[in-house]
Amino acid sequence: MRVKIEDLPIFKGVGLNTVQPDKTAFTFVNTDGSDEKITYLQLFENTNRVAHTLLKAGIGKGDTFSILMRNHPEFLYAMFAALSIGAIAVPIDPRSKERKLSFQINNTKSKGIILTGEFIESLDEIAADVKGVPVIGVAYKKHHGVAERTAYPSLDEVLAHGDQNPPDRTLPFDGNAPAQIIHTSGTTGDPKGVVLKANRYTTYAFLGALVWKYQPDDIPYTGLSMTHGNSQSVTIIPSLAKGIPAVIGEKFTKSRIWDICRKYGCTTFSSLGGMLAGIYNEPPRPDDGDNPVRVVISAGTPRSIWVEFEKRFNVKIHEWYAAIEGGFAHNPPGTGPVGSFGKPIEGIIEVKIVDENDNECPPGVKGELISRMKSGDTEVTYYGKKKESEEKTRGGWLRSGDICHQDENGFLYFDFRKGGGLRRQGDFIQPDLIEKIIGEHESVSEVCVYGIPAASGAPGESDIVAAVAPFEGKKVDVDGIKKLCLSKLERNSIPGYIQIVDEIPKTVTEKALERVLRDIFRPDAANVAAITV
Repeated sequence: MRVKIEDLPIFKGVGLNTVQPDKTAFTFVNTDGSDEKITYLQLFENTNRVAHTLLKAGIGKGDTFSILMRNHPEFLYAMFAALSIGAIAVPIDPRSKERKLSFQINNTKSKGIILTGEFIESLDEIAADVKGVPVIGVAYKKHHGVAERTAYPSLDEVLAHGDQNPPDRTLPFDGNAPAQIIHTSGTTGDPKGVVLKANRYTTYAFLGALVWKYQPDDIPYTGLSMTHGNSQSVTIIPSLAKGIPAVIGEKFTKSRIWDICRKYGCTTFSSLGGMLAGIYNEPPRPDDGDNPVRVVISAGTPRSIWVEFEKRFNVKIHEWYAAIEGGFAHNPPGTGPVGSFGKPIEGIIEVKIVDENDNECPPGVKGELISRMKSGDTEVTYYGKKKESEEKTRGGWLRSGDICHQDENGFLYFDFRKGGGLRRQGDFIQPDLIEKIIGEHESVSEVCVYGIPAASGAPGESDIVAAVAPFEGKKVDVDGIKKLCLSKLERNSIPGYIQIVDEIPKTVTEKALERVLRDIFRPDAANVAAITV
C-alpha cells in the first residue's frame, strides 16, 4: 500500500511537510555538462528501492555499508535508505585510494559497498584487503565513468525495476540512532570515523531556517562532496526541509561556477577556504558581477580577498565555522568585522578561547577554541576509539584543535591549526596574504603556501614554500612570480621557494594537503626554484 511521501523517515527527519510529488527537488550537474533532475517522488521511490536492496543483502538496523561515488542521485538514495531501515551509511571521500580507501571500509566494519562505475578499478586494487565485503550495486551510467556492465550487480536495474514501496522493515525516525559515519580528513594520519546520530539531520534542517535563512525563491548550489558535512548541512538537508530546489555539481569547478549559477538561477552557493581563493584567481571577466548569487556561505574566507571578492562578484559573504564533530559560529553579512567567523548561536552553544591550562584568554590573545552545548551533553563518538572520544570532550568541552582569538566585542577569528602555525624569524606569517599576491599573477591557477623546517635549525621556525599550479595549457612564470613577491610582500613573508605542481592536492573539503606537497618537496628538484632576498 502506498504511503504519503512525507511519511518516509527521511522526510520526517528534516521536518518536511506536504510537497508536490512531481516538483524538482534536486538538479545534479555532471562534469560533462549534462544534468539530471529528480523529483520528490523519485527521491521517495528510489530510496525505497535501494532500501529493499540493502535488506536483501543482509544489511539492516545497526549495520554499516560504504558509499563510494561523487555527487550523484544514487548517493542520496543510499544515504536515505540507510535512515529508513536503521542502517548506518559510511560516505567515503571519492578521492580515497589504496590504503586510505580500504581503511575506511574496514575501520567501520562495512557489510557492503555501493559505488559508481568510475571507482571499480580503485576497488579492484584493494580487493585482497577488503575480502568478504560484497558489492551491493554499481551505477554504470555513462557519466558515472564506466558504461559497460561487469560481474558486479547493477544498481541501475534496481532503480529501473525495483519495488518502489517502503519495505516492511521501514523504521520510524529515531533521532538517537546512528545514521552515518563520516571520516575526518586524516591530514596527519589515519582518519577517524565520526558517528553521527539521525538527529544531526534535524539540526541541519534547523540551520536552513535559523542561520542560512533560505527564502522560498532561493536556489542553493554546492559543488562540495556529499560525503562531507558541509554539503549536507548547508545545501542538501536545508533544501529538503524548506521544500526549495537545490543544484548539486558532480564536483567543484572554480572555472564554471558562475556559469552554472547563471544557468540554473542559483542564489547562493557553499564554499570552503581555498575555493574562494581559486575562484578569485580566475582571470577577471566583464560579467563577473552579473550573476544571480546573493550570498556565498563560506567557511574560511581568506581575509586578504574578502572585500575585493564581494565587490568583484557583487555578492555578500556569510562566514561560518564548524567541524563534523560539532561546534558552530557564524558571521552573517553586515553583522561582524571582515575576517571574523562571528559568534556562536546565542542560548545554544557556548564558546571560549583557552590556554594550555584551560584558562580563558583575554581579547587578542591566541588560544584553543573550545565549545559546549548549553543544554544536554557535549558528545563526540569516534567509531571504535573510546579513549580518543573521551579526550575530544575532556571536561565537557569540545576541543577543536584550532588556535583562534576574539576581539573586545566577542567576535571570533581563526589563526591556525594547533601545531601548524607558520612562523619565521619570530613573526607569525599570514599564508593567505602570500597566496593572494601570488594568485594575482596571470600564470597561476592555484597556490598553497606552507612551511618546511627552517634550514637555520631554529626551533619552531619555518622556511616558506609556495606551491603553484598553472592554468591548463600554460606554464608558470617563475621569474614573474619572483618579481611580484619582491615588489608586494614584506621581506619576511617572501617565500624561499616556488614549487611547481600540476595541481594542488586537496581533501574532500577542498583543503590543500600540505602534507603531500611537503613530502614531495626537494630544494634541488627540477620543479623547485629558490628565491633569494
